[in-house]
Amino acid sequence: MVWSGRLALGALRAPGLGTWPGWLRGSGPTVLRRLRGAAVVRPGFLSSAEEETLKQELEPELRRRRYEYDHWDAAIHGFRETEKSHWSEASQAILQRVRAAAFPPALAQLPMVHVLDLHQNGYIKPHVDSIKFCGGIIAGLSLLSPSVMRLVDTQDPQEWLELLLEPGSLYILRGPARYDFSHQILRDEESFFGEHRVPRGRRISVICRSLPEGEPGPPSK
Repeated sequence: MVWSGRLALGALRAPGLGTWPGWLRGSGPTVLRRLRGAAVVRPGFLSSAEEETLKQELEPELRRRRYEYDHWDAAIHGFRETEKSHWSEASQAILQRVRAAAFPPALAQLPMVHVLDLHQNGYIKPHVDSIKFCGGIIAGLSLLSPSVMRLVDTQDPQEWLELLLEPGSLYILRGPARYDFSHQILRDEESFFGEHRVPRGRRISVICRSLPEGEPGPPSK
């Protein structure tokens, strides 16, 4: 049977922390406590129609680019990317929902939305985003394929958290999840969520980011 690409899991019990949703799992209660509210997954954030809207808008631009296999800081393998500030009215409405869900109203955000198209055989290596390029919050929509994002404590590799990112889901990383943990997208042959195999296909992520600290916000209107 061909797997549909959506993996429905029940809730997970975290000792001392009650029930955690089944799209987050960690090395133990310490990391779950540290990252509660700092690493968030909202499955089903997009409807199938909204996923299709974004895909149809992005495909013509992405098709003009070649997949690359050497990133400037060696963090990504097998990708193509773009930054986009002009969107259709329908897509803009979706992005506004993302911004409302992820960012405090007064927090300045980068006007350019980062679009990353990861090949089926591509992957993102463990890294911490430079504070030169984005601030303390990033929020990403996942399209096309499920994937597993792994966060690992930069000081203690035994402390980790994994996020199951299904198509149509929204993930949010803020605070300690941004600065104290590396993050990566597992390659297909490593793509498991606990005992569950999560086959990786081509994946598009649409990412909104806050401004780096100290950068001026957009001018008032």
